[in-house]
Parts: sequence; C-alpha cells; structure tokens
Amino acid sequence: MEVLNYNRQAAAEYAKKWAFGRNPAFYDFSAIGGDCTNFASQCIYAGAGVMNFTPTFGWFYRSANDRTPSWTGVEFLYNFLVNNDGAGPFAEVVPLEKLEAGDIVQLGHATGDFYHSPVVVSNTRGRIRVAAHSYDAYNKPLSSYSFAQARGIHILGVRK
Repeated sequence: MEVLNYNRQAAAEYAKKWAFGRNPAFYDFSAIGGDCTNFASQCIYAGAGVMNFTPTFGWFYRSANDRTPSWTGVEFLYNFLVNNDGAGPFAEVVPLEKLEAGDIVQLGHATGDFYHSPVVVSNTRGRIRVAAHSYDAYNKPLSSYSFAQARGIHILGVRK
C-alpha cells in the first residue's frame, strides 16, 4: 500500500473556509449530539483525500445514514486514527506541543471521557489555535477552553 503525505495546508484551509459554515456535502449533526468530529473528519479528509471503506471500523462518509462511527464519534475517530493499518489517514498520540496544523486535539473530562475534537490550525511556540464546530470557532486559543485533559493526535500520513 502506497503511503502519501498528509496535506496539512489543505486541512487547515478547509477548516478556515468552513469553521463558521456548513459544507452542504455533509450533514450537520449539531442538533443531534454535535458536529465537532464530523467537522474534524472533513478537515482530515481535505488533507488526506482517502477514505477507508471498511464497514463499521473504517472511516468514511457517504451520507448521514451511510458512514462509520469514526466519522462523527470522538472516541471512534481516535481509535481509527491511532490503530489504522489500512487505507486512509493514520496517526499517533503526541504531546500537545508537537501538534501541527491539520492535527486533532481531543478534550476530555477527568474521568477519561473525551468529548470534543477541535482541529489545530496553528501551533506557534506552544500556543495552539484551533477551529471547531458545534460551538463554531476559528483561530481560537486552545487555552481558552475548559478541560481536564487533552490528547494530541498527530497525523503521520495516508495509505492509498
């Protein structure tokens, strides 16, 4: 399987374009649990260009009713990215200071439940800025969020 570079600039540009809007090609899940991971997946797809069509455990979106849990679920996206050895993007957990544009930071409670998936748009000397949906934001300092823990998901590449 060929390994491609992840286009961080394309992911960040997508985040900028759609942070305060909704791409009509994707359902808006804001009213039914939140749109943050759907938006994160759209940004990743903009930088990756490859989906994984494995039923249930892959990472794809065809419609609101034909998608994998990893496209819209915080924990499912994490599990897919860090365990993916097939087609599509793959990632590793890194300290927040190692995150780059196009990566994902997931915010969680002290109990270990992660609930939000903002997209990194810049990281300048440890000052991380993100874009997100549900509570729409662009270039928002990560430090302005209230969270008990955060995990950095650094996308390493894309398999085709």
